[in-house]
Amino acid sequence: MIELVRNVRLWFAPGQVGEEGETPDYRFSLANERTFLAWLRTALALIGGGFAVDQFLPDLGRGWRIGLALALLASGVLCALRAVNHWVRCERAMRRGEDLPVSRFPALLSLVVAVVAVAMVVVVVAGGEG
Repeated sequence: MIELVRNVRLWFAPGQVGEEGETPDYRFSLANERTFLAWLRTALALIGGGFAVDQFLPDLGRGWRIGLALALLASGVLCALRAVNHWVRCERAMRRGEDLPVSRFPALLSLVVAVVAVAMVVVVVAGGEG
């Protein structure tokens, strides 16, 4: 828990990350940044999908619409938060010469997206009534 709080603090003070260890090859830092931006694009797509489900599927049952929209919106929020946390953790690991951190988050996100996709298939097959 203390490590999480320290990482959250570093989200807003990236200069402190640069004070640790040795400066890695800039290509690795840039690759880490590109990965961060890819996670943010994913988060934005999920958030956009949540709004689209809510706004553009008015004939969908209220429960389905709200449930699917909230699942997508929550996934987008978690993805955005995870992006910055992963960036900090990777940057610190590279500077310290440690192995890059592993995460279960991609598997969790994939599972959530798959469940939402299956729910959308059910809604389409059922004709959106309910």
